[in-house]
Amino acid sequence: MIIQTTNLKRFFQVGSEKVEALKGINLSVEEGEFLSIMGPSGSGKTTLMNIIGCLDTPSSGTYFLNDKLVNELSDDELANIRNKEIGFVFQSFHLLGKNSALNNVLLPMKYAGIKEDEAIFRAKDVLEKVGLTDRINHSPSELSGGQQQRVAIARALVNKPSIIFADEPTGNLDSQTGTDVMNLFKELNDQGQTIILITHEEDIAMQSNRIINIRDGLIESDLRI
Repeated sequence: MIIQTTNLKRFFQVGSEKVEALKGINLSVEEGEFLSIMGPSGSGKTTLMNIIGCLDTPSSGTYFLNDKLVNELSDDELANIRNKEIGFVFQSFHLLGKNSALNNVLLPMKYAGIKEDEAIFRAKDVLEKVGLTDRINHSPSELSGGQQQRVAIARALVNKPSIIFADEPTGNLDSQTGTDVMNLFKELNDQGQTIILITHEEDIAMQSNRIINIRDGLIESDLRI
């Protein structure tokens, strides 16, 4: 089991009020799954992604990632997991505007301390995998939205993460480009990559193999397709 949460809760103090964003999430994810997490605004889906993506910690309950109890990890250990075991793809790409596609993909490996020759080899390899071999020296401003998202996916892949989290990855793309990006995710999943997609679009979620609906901080349904 790659992810295992038990009675996961997250509270936020807003003035004198305690807001329960997550009220007891029990979730298991196996290696190689492609699942979507859906829910209306304020349902808790982003809070859940932040916790299982090691960007936040639960108020109570347990979270195991690859058999490691995340609750007990230090900030440095969490940062190391985010860099090496988790790849993030966001709606707004988050690319460095003055850097080429190649240099954007190289960045996570610099933080991971990977030697330059190996880093360049791996960066070129993942850019080829996402269909951008002929665009490696282009800056984001010279790339279409779909190409920028492909660079972001390559950057997420380059450290060979256990999981890719994709937060509304087609939100800034036209429908055809969004379809192309989803097809790329499906190809990666066919190769064994675990992918967790956060979306509010049912047609996007239906392209995964499992859909979890969250409402009011609890899992409302868990459907395997």
